[in-house]
Amino acid sequence: MNSFDAIEQKMQSVGLSEAAVNAFRHSVEVLTSDRSMLIPESDIAPAQDVAEWDELVAATPEADAALLAQAVLVKLNGGLGTSMGLQKAKSLLEIKPGVTFLDLIVRQVKSLRERAGYPVSLLLMNSFSTSADTMAHLSRYQEGGFADPAQVEMIQNRVPKLLTDTLEPVSFPENPDLEWCPPGHGDLYPAMVGSGWLDKLLAAGVKYAFVSNSDNLGAQLDTRFLRWFAESGAPFVMEVTRRTEADKKGGHLAVRRSDGQPLLREVAQCPEEDVPAFQDIDKHRYFNTNNLWIRLDALRQFMDEHGGVMPLPVIRNVKTVNPRDASTPAVYQLEVAMGAALECFPGARAVCVPRSRFFPVKTCSDLLLLRSDAVVIDEAGAMTLAPECGGVAPVVLLDSKMYKLVDSLDALGVPSLKNVKRLVVKGAHRFADGEALSGDVEIG
Repeated sequence: MNSFDAIEQKMQSVGLSEAAVNAFRHSVEVLTSDRSMLIPESDIAPAQDVAEWDELVAATPEADAALLAQAVLVKLNGGLGTSMGLQKAKSLLEIKPGVTFLDLIVRQVKSLRERAGYPVSLLLMNSFSTSADTMAHLSRYQEGGFADPAQVEMIQNRVPKLLTDTLEPVSFPENPDLEWCPPGHGDLYPAMVGSGWLDKLLAAGVKYAFVSNSDNLGAQLDTRFLRWFAESGAPFVMEVTRRTEADKKGGHLAVRRSDGQPLLREVAQCPEEDVPAFQDIDKHRYFNTNNLWIRLDALRQFMDEHGGVMPLPVIRNVKTVNPRDASTPAVYQLEVAMGAALECFPGARAVCVPRSRFFPVKTCSDLLLLRSDAVVIDEAGAMTLAPECGGVAPVVLLDSKMYKLVDSLDALGVPSLKNVKRLVVKGAHRFADGEALSGDVEIG
């Protein structure tokens, strides 16, 4: 038995689909081939002349009800908020009192349905870790099918960790869950095929998917851009935005010199000697927001033409099977990024969006900003900055040791930030809720 036979048996033993097995086979073949998994600076050119979102939207009418009926909102909801002290889906974090990310996603979909007069589709890509908590929370939304997994849920696949010396799937009887790892959000494509969701949506007349992370409140299905996307003929569009110093480690947009195809390069794909160029935000000016627009009929055709596999670049991470125990065996964790499909579709495009469409929550600093009056959320679930912000979100920098966990924010309080440019908090502090701040504020 060769190593992939053992991998295939392991994956089949837990009920993973043929599409998931074939996708992982591709990743292993890349790992074991002579092909480089790196993208050197010499092979790419900086992206130029990227279309501007505001200009496209301003020149495009809103989508009508018939077009909205052909759209699905896909939210990646597989992540736990463990880095912030949570043991449940990050989308269950409260943004405003009694209101979670998930509640706002439902609110946005309800608003779209009212405008369309049709049940615009919502699809959550949950993981084994987030499914139960997510669906339990959605039980409060019985009307509209939100509480029915068959109508709103797709489960993310998992893949085996591979021993670095043999490439055999690792065995770890003391904690079998540690034998597995997530395959990255590039799993979107085999998950859609293997679950049957791709064909189900197409059969229902749904052609346009807007995909984003569930913790990014700025990622809303814009009806004008939906019309532009439908009329553009592009099979795949990535939303990018201007890089800042805070984004220099994030994946950036580039163009392959050999054929002019746009592509995404992650830092793990960058040779060490090219890291300074990777982090040069004046040279590589755009980074991936992980907001994607995908034509589902084009996706179906591509998958059919490529044996059911999206041949994405593979990122190899070297870990120990128990990440908290360096004495446990060394393993490869292979993952793929969904935005990397940009290079797979001829005619794929990137569009530069305002920073307001990229508003993820990775830290308690991000969460405090969302909980403050600098961020306004309306009844339709749409997020905007307060007028006092002048279109620029305040910079919030909390002491990373003191305010690492969500519970620590309860002791900090929520001040008024709509007139703040920059807030820095060092050490313990207590704001009165609504306490007015302005300009540049440094505490401690």
